[in-house]
Amino acid sequence: MRVEVRVFATLRRYLPDLGIGEARVMDVPDGTTLDEIREILELPAEEVKVIMVNHLQAAPQDPGADGDRITYIPAVAGG
Repeated sequence: MRVEVRVFATLRRYLPDLGIGEARVMDVPDGTTLDEIREILELPAEEVKVIMVNHLQAAPQDPGADGDRITYIPAVAGG
């Protein structure tokens, strides 16, 4: 299956070749979970606080599907 993955804020340092808002298109086996995709990208689990799939919050153990738009978001603070 082919998915698009985006990372934001401090997670961008793990994928320095991506521009702001740019996606990495990946081919992964059918049924690959969102956590397995995170591992492939070498994003530390403790830094990922929210996972969104097609603009809806998802759980790490959820499987991805062909065409999914996956976003990994770190904890964000500010005011």
